[in-house]
Amino acid sequence: MLAPMFRRNVRLDTGQVRDLRGRAGGLGGGRAMAVGGGGIGTVILFVLLALTGNLGGGSTGGFEDLTNTRIGEQDQGGAELSQTCRTGADANEREDCRIVGYVNSIQAYWEDAFAAAGERYQPADTTFFSGQVETGCGVASSAVGPFYCPADALIYIDLGFFDQLQSQFGASGGPLSQAYVIAHEYGHHVQNLTGTLGRGGQPAAGAGGEAVQLELQADCYAGAWAGNAVETGYLQQLTQSDIASALDAAAAVGDDRIQQRAQGQVDPHTWTHGSSAQRQEWFLTGYQSGDPGQCDTGAG
Repeated sequence: MLAPMFRRNVRLDTGQVRDLRGRAGGLGGGRAMAVGGGGIGTVILFVLLALTGNLGGGSTGGFEDLTNTRIGEQDQGGAELSQTCRTGADANEREDCRIVGYVNSIQAYWEDAFAAAGERYQPADTTFFSGQVETGCGVASSAVGPFYCPADALIYIDLGFFDQLQSQFGASGGPLSQAYVIAHEYGHHVQNLTGTLGRGGQPAAGAGGEAVQLELQADCYAGAWAGNAVETGYLQQLTQSDIASALDAAAAVGDDRIQQRAQGQVDPHTWTHGSSAQRQEWFLTGYQSGDPGQCDTGAG
C-alpha cells in the first residue's frame, strides 16, 4: 500500500473522471494521432499507431481549437466513483480515488498557471477503462498504456498499468510514481491547448526528433506540477522519497531501458520519448524550477 499522500479532509471532484471500467464506452470516430504517455510498451505510440492504424493512424486532422470548448463531459459511470471517492482520506485508501485526487490537483495547478499567464485553462477529464475503449482517436486496448487523445481531449488509462509499471518495466513504485504518469498525460493536454501539438504533422522520431522533445516537455510539465503540488491544497508535503519514486518511474520508461529489456540493444534513431536520463533530467527541471516556462525542449 502506498504511503498517505493527501490531506484527509480535502474534497475530491469525481466529475473530472469518467469511469468506464467493465463496460464498453468512450467517444467514437476520429482518425487523430494519440499521444503516448510514458514510453509505454516496447514500441511507441507515434510509430505504432502509424503502422497499425490503431487510434487513428497518425493524422493530425483531429486537432482542433479548444478555446471556449467544454472538454470531457461527465459519463454516468462517474456517479459510482462519487459514492466512494469523497475525500483525501479515500484517496489514501483506494487506488482509483488516489488517481481522482491527482487529477484534481494537477488541473487545479494548471488552472492557476494559465490564469497567471492571462489565459484560461480548459479542463480535461481522465477516463478509466478496462480491456478496450472507444475514443475520439479510434479504438484502443489496455496494451497501449496510458495515453492522451487530442481529438476528444481526454486522458485514458487502465489502472492495471500501474502494476505493469513495476512488473514489466521494473519501476519500484511509490507514492508519486502514479502521479508522474497522470501529470505527464496532462502535460500533453497543455501542449494541445497551447498549440504545441500538431505543428508540422506527425512528429519525427529519433533522439533529436520532435516526438522526443514533446515527450520530454510533458515530463517537465509533470515536474512543474510536482513542484507546486502542495499549493494546490490536495497533497501533503512531498518528501525526497516521493520525488525519487517519480524519477524512478521516469527512468523505467526511458526508450533506452525499454529497448535494452526488449531487444538487448539500444537504437537512438527510433526513440520517441527520450532516454531514462533525459526523462529524469526534464522532470527535475520542472520540479526544481516550479515553472513551466523553463520546459523549453525545442518542441514545436
